[in-house]
Amino acid sequence: MFAALIKYRWQFLMVAPAVILLLLFSYVPMAGIQVAFKDFHIGYTIWNSPWTGFENFEFLKDSQFWLVVRNTVYIAFLKFITGFPAPILLALMINEVSRGSLKRFVQSVSYLPHFFSWIVVAYILQSLLTLDNGLVNQIIVSLGGDPVFFLGSTEWFRPMIVISGLWKEVGWNTILYLAAITTIDPQLYEAAKVEGAGRLAQIRHITFPGILPTISIVLILSMPSLITVGMDQIYPLMNPANQPVADVLDTYILRTGLQQGYFSIATAVGLLSSGISLILVLVTNQTARRINGEGLW
Repeated sequence: MFAALIKYRWQFLMVAPAVILLLLFSYVPMAGIQVAFKDFHIGYTIWNSPWTGFENFEFLKDSQFWLVVRNTVYIAFLKFITGFPAPILLALMINEVSRGSLKRFVQSVSYLPHFFSWIVVAYILQSLLTLDNGLVNQIIVSLGGDPVFFLGSTEWFRPMIVISGLWKEVGWNTILYLAAITTIDPQLYEAAKVEGAGRLAQIRHITFPGILPTISIVLILSMPSLITVGMDQIYPLMNPANQPVADVLDTYILRTGLQQGYFSIATAVGLLSSGISLILVLVTNQTARRINGEGLW
């Protein structure tokens, strides 16, 4: 062990800052988990607060909490079935573009929205969809329709979240798949052409199997986001009119902990959410290993 440390000392020195940051910001804060089992208030510390056992988990009997869970699952499902395959399809289409200048242009345009913060995206949506002078409602009125209150509609909130999420992240998420495509041996395509395989057959039998391990890894890493569903996207667009469908676990934690001061209950909800995310990662990793032999561990 000591000999390995001496031999690879420069490599260990290079990764040391990342390891230290991981310990400081990911593992040390885990001591705060005990707040979920204590009666914590301002003026106490996490060490001298009285223990309450599982009393803070009484939120499981709250009907409002289960409404929040339903909203979270619904939005997560919609975002997953659209947001996970979309980058794969876009990467396959970009790979089929033969002109290098056009391919670079498409990549640049699709990447650009990723660098906008969700606050900026929310402002853009509000400018486009506002009831009074939004561009979309102006077009609807000019075509003889009635203006639609998109920002306060419970019917339009979820489609708005899904579409804006796709617009912002689909291009950026293609990077891994395009990188995986470049590692595929070009001789496989040459052999397929000799055998008479068309472009669709090459995608089906060469390109897609070639990026399947990457798809498995991305699927496993995306599992925790199913529970969080992106509070930074939802919170700027949430208002009292659409709250019945917009309130998710993260906004529930924010409201319960920071706004109402129930820090212990908010921590308990967060702990439950993290536990569910861990289970999803473990199950997905095991399933991926059984299907194609690829996983994180």
